[in-house]
Amino acid sequence: MTSRWMTLLLMTRLLAAAVAVLLLLVHRVTPHDPVLIAAGVAYTAGSLLVLTTVPRLQLSPAAWLVDGAAALALVVASEDWRSPFYVLMLTALILPSTGLPFRRALGWGLAFTLAYLGVAVSTELDADTLESTIRLETIATHLMVPLVVVLALAYAADVLARLRDERLRSERLAVESERQRIAWELHDSAKQRVHAAHLVLSALQNQVDGAGAQLVSHALAELRAAGADMDTSVAELRMPLEGRSVQRLLEERAAELAPVSEAQINVRGTVGELPAHIAAHVYRIGAEALTNAVRHGEAEHVDVMLARNGSTATIEVRDDGRGLPAIRRPGSNGLRSMRARADTIGATLSLGPGDGGRGTSVVLSWRTDSDEGSSQA
Repeated sequence: MTSRWMTLLLMTRLLAAAVAVLLLLVHRVTPHDPVLIAAGVAYTAGSLLVLTTVPRLQLSPAAWLVDGAAALALVVASEDWRSPFYVLMLTALILPSTGLPFRRALGWGLAFTLAYLGVAVSTELDADTLESTIRLETIATHLMVPLVVVLALAYAADVLARLRDERLRSERLAVESERQRIAWELHDSAKQRVHAAHLVLSALQNQVDGAGAQLVSHALAELRAAGADMDTSVAELRMPLEGRSVQRLLEERAAELAPVSEAQINVRGTVGELPAHIAAHVYRIGAEALTNAVRHGEAEHVDVMLARNGSTATIEVRDDGRGLPAIRRPGSNGLRSMRARADTIGATLSLGPGDGGRGTSVVLSWRTDSDEGSSQA
C-alpha cells in the first residue's frame, strides 16, 4: 500500500508548496521572503526526490523524523505559527500515519502536534495573543488539524489493511474449497473408473496372446501410471499450502520424487510471498514441470530456479533429459493444464530445449503487484 500513500504525499506536497510560494509572492511575511521561497522549493523537491529514488526510506521512522523536522523548520523560519508553510508541514504526517499501527500513528501525531505547539510558542504565540477570541480559536484549530489528519489517515490505512486481509482470506478459502472438490472427484470418480478398467484388462490378459497380449500389457502399464498420477494429484490437492513458500513446497515435491528417480534435483532461489491464488497456480505449474522432467524426461539432473526481480518473478525448471516428445502422449493433459493455469494468473509460460539443445526448459514468468497483500496459499 506504500505506493498509494506516496502518491498522495506527492500530490499534496506539490500543491501545498505551490500555495505557500504564491502566498509569499503576493503577501510579505518576512524581510527574507525570497530565501523562504527558495527553501520551500528546495525542501519540496529534495524530499520528494529522495523518497521516490530510495523507496525504503518511505517506511523509515528516521526519514519521517527528518522530514517533519525540516517542515517545522520552515515554519520557524517564517517567524509566524500561521506560516504559509503550515499546510506543507502537514504533509509530513502522511507516511507515518499510514506506515505505523493505528495507536502508534496517533502517538506520532500527538508528538508532532506538541512539537508544532513549541514552534508556535517560539514565534509569536504568548498569553497576550490568547486573550483574543479569534486568535485563540485559530491556534486551537491549528493544533487540532494535525491530529485530525493523522486520525483520518491512520483509520483509512487500518480499514484498507483489514479489507485486504479479508480478501486474501476469502481467496485462500476459495482455493482450498476448489482443491478439495477436485480431489474428491478424482478419487471418487476418475480413479475408480481407471481401477475398473484395470480389472477388466487384467481379466483379459490371460485370454489373449501374441500382439494382443503385448497391447494389453502396455494398456495395463499406462493405467497403473495413470493411477499413480492420480494418487499424486490427489495428495497434492489435499496438501495444505498455508504458511509455506512456493520454494519450500517445490523442495518437498522434489524430496517426494527422489526415491522413485535417479535424477539429482536442485531447488534454489525464491519468489517471495505471493497471494493465495497466485501461489497455488505457480506451485502447481512448477510441480507439474518437475514431475514431467523426472518421470517422462529420463533426466539425470533437474534444476528448479526461482527468482524475483522488482515487479517480475520467474520459475525455470531445466533438465538434461530426452526433451519434449514430437507427439504428445495419449491422455496427457499436463501441458494443457499448465498453460491454463498460467493464463489464469496472467503469466507467460514458455517451453523449449535446454542448454545446448538437450533436455527441456520450462519458464514461467509473471508480474507481481507491490501493493498486494502478502500471503501464501
